[in-house]
Amino acid sequence: MTKLSRNAIIGYPAGIITGITYGLNPLFAKPLMNDGASTEAILFFRYAIAVILLGAYLLMKKESFKVNLKQAGVLLALGLLFTASSTFLFEAYKYIASGLATTLVFLFPVLVAIIMVFLKVVPSWPVWLSIAATFAGVVIMTGGGGAETINPIGVWLSIASAFVYALFIVVINRSKAISSTSNSLLTFYALSVGAVVFFTRSMTSGSELMTGLDSGMAWMNLVGLAVFPTIVSTATLAIATRNIGATKASVLGVFEPITAILVGTLVFGEALTTNIVIGILISIVAVTFMITLTKR
Repeated sequence: MTKLSRNAIIGYPAGIITGITYGLNPLFAKPLMNDGASTEAILFFRYAIAVILLGAYLLMKKESFKVNLKQAGVLLALGLLFTASSTFLFEAYKYIASGLATTLVFLFPVLVAIIMVFLKVVPSWPVWLSIAATFAGVVIMTGGGGAETINPIGVWLSIASAFVYALFIVVINRSKAISSTSNSLLTFYALSVGAVVFFTRSMTSGSELMTGLDSGMAWMNLVGLAVFPTIVSTATLAIATRNIGATKASVLGVFEPITAILVGTLVFGEALTTNIVIGILISIVAVTFMITLTKR
């Protein structure tokens, strides 16, 4: 067993928190959608509330918002990548089952590893094995889409979501321009871009911005959506990526579908099948294997 470094002790828990908090999306988003809120409105308020809360946090810390032109360009790119990933995934849901979309999006660890190879950073064999095992676990958990007719548009949108999310992770890991930018400030600017994009989309989509958002519970769900799967998950992803590398951080994303499925079972009464239990166990064993056999 490999002794864990300081980076690993910080990075692995951060990566697990990223997956768990991002997996809380349906806990807050599903009630909002059931009440008739539009996708554009949910995403806009999710990002806008997150930006306000994170901005207030940065002000309390008296942290400077100043960035140079090069940093601004990278942060803009990160914001657009993160926003594009969310957009592609929500669009994919219109064409294919959410289970299949989840499976395809979890191709992103494979894509991260491939991109890193092109950047001459080759993952070790335990990492490759963990990628294969966690993907197999997600396929088993979600049932691989079942026997339904598969619309290729939904498939390509899901793969596009996975690809731009992989780029997002790699840029955080490899960009020297933002290496000195704090995780909080990076998250603030990336989410600010998302807020602007989704506000523009909500204004041009023809949907009513406030539909389904007329109760206290709706706004509690929006705040929950802004805090956990947005601020916390994005900030801890940056911490994990900077401490254990892009590939290993992406493998820990397997906790996202695990959490989402458990939320569906425990909160919304969805069935907990044998496939789900087996898939979760395979994924957890694979992640444990990667952590115990690799350094940083």
